[in-house]
Amino acid sequence: MLRSIALWFEERLHLTKLFEATGGHKVPPSTNSWFYVFGSGTLLCFLLQIVTGTCLAFVYVPSTNEAWTSLQYLNNQQFLGWFLRAVHNWGSIFMVGIMTLHLVQTFLFGAYKYPRELTWVSGCFLFLCTLGMAFTGQVLRFDQDAYWGLGIGASIMGRVPLVGAQVVHLMLAGPTIAGETLSRFFSLHVFVVPGMILALVSLHLRLVLTRGINEYPKPGSVVLKESYETEYEDLIKKTGVPFVPNVIGKDLIFSAFLVIAIVTCAVVFGPAGPSGPPNPTLIHTAPKPDFYFLPIYAILALLPAYMETFLLLVAPVIGVALLILLPFYSGTGEKSYRRRPMAVVVVLLAALTAGLLAYLGTFAPWSPHMEAWSSASTPPAYVSGRSALELQGAILIQSKQCRNCHSLGGEGGLRGPALDTVATRLTHDQLIRQVIQGSGNMPAYGKNLRPAEVAALVAFMQTLRPSYQPPARDSTRVAAANPLAKDLRASR
Repeated sequence: MLRSIALWFEERLHLTKLFEATGGHKVPPSTNSWFYVFGSGTLLCFLLQIVTGTCLAFVYVPSTNEAWTSLQYLNNQQFLGWFLRAVHNWGSIFMVGIMTLHLVQTFLFGAYKYPRELTWVSGCFLFLCTLGMAFTGQVLRFDQDAYWGLGIGASIMGRVPLVGAQVVHLMLAGPTIAGETLSRFFSLHVFVVPGMILALVSLHLRLVLTRGINEYPKPGSVVLKESYETEYEDLIKKTGVPFVPNVIGKDLIFSAFLVIAIVTCAVVFGPAGPSGPPNPTLIHTAPKPDFYFLPIYAILALLPAYMETFLLLVAPVIGVALLILLPFYSGTGEKSYRRRPMAVVVVLLAALTAGLLAYLGTFAPWSPHMEAWSSASTPPAYVSGRSALELQGAILIQSKQCRNCHSLGGEGGLRGPALDTVATRLTHDQLIRQVIQGSGNMPAYGKNLRPAEVAALVAFMQTLRPSYQPPARDSTRVAAANPLAKDLRASR
């Protein structure tokens, strides 16, 4: 009966052919090595992230009011909630680390060379997506580190020429870090980025099956476009062995040790955060990113400010472009690292630099430079012909460092909306309420300002509108002053 059932499925699904084309495909016998286990280890970590992330999504609430609370509930009340969070966190750390080792091994073994260019390119994009998933996951903790880390990320994006403000608006789902921001990052972390990774993994595995697994490089074995494919096919025909069961053994052993390592770290060290709840009034804070972003943190902390824009916007683009285009300008020739000393030097220098910067980033005395716009002068057009009370408000805009978050005349921070047209959006009473009580991402300043200062600030902001636009008006008062509206209410 079991044989009949198996034959029934075989006739309809052709499982034997599917297995021969995937798990049973032949590979060079030299790939039965511990150097070739990092790809399967990375895939295992990703599957672990999907399982634990799905479980966490049943409890996590992507809301600015509930995100931090839901994580506290997972840590302290939900059965094994802390363990799921810890496994998810350490799975992410191991995934980034093992994928980095996989990229290094591929580079040193020359596996990016002809005819596996697209295999390398898809792997590079997978690495970038993995870092993106790690960053979005850190934001979802929505504690002090996550809040200010996102603020730093927004400030970096704001430096992009011409479209910086639009990129920040797209990133934050608005001008400030608010509820829509967390919902957007939740969608990115749970749907968009994992979907991209699944698509790239499918493409990557397809390329591995069609172009073959790179054989262990021998010194003196040179890749030539004219003869390599023929040589590889002859090697597979003569000495090729099925991946399952001949080669998969080491992958399974490595995967088992990997699961044990992740679970052990989860039990011993627990989950990451959340630390204190996000507080937008604490501008003098020192957010610490996860370890894979510590080198960037250290660069911002230790290098002069005038070098930041180049290092943040230009250097990464050049570095990623050189990495992705590597097989197109170095796609033939020697593959063995023993005959490529410069490749070994590059890997060692990159590892030492990243390691040293990550170490320095753990204690670098740096906090976000939130006073960037305090010295920016108020545009003359905004103070010309103003009353003494309105001029006092302009002085308060500068002295209270409002422009660290709000721009005026095109200069200022991007954390809050621009003030140039604030009088067309908010009425007199709404401006007072916004300053005193705050809302959204803006803290309340009622305890930090005297009534006279609030009056001066509001008086100045009421002048901030284009000459061709009327100020904002209270629709209820307009309706009350309309005789037709009074007659209509009387008839009712």
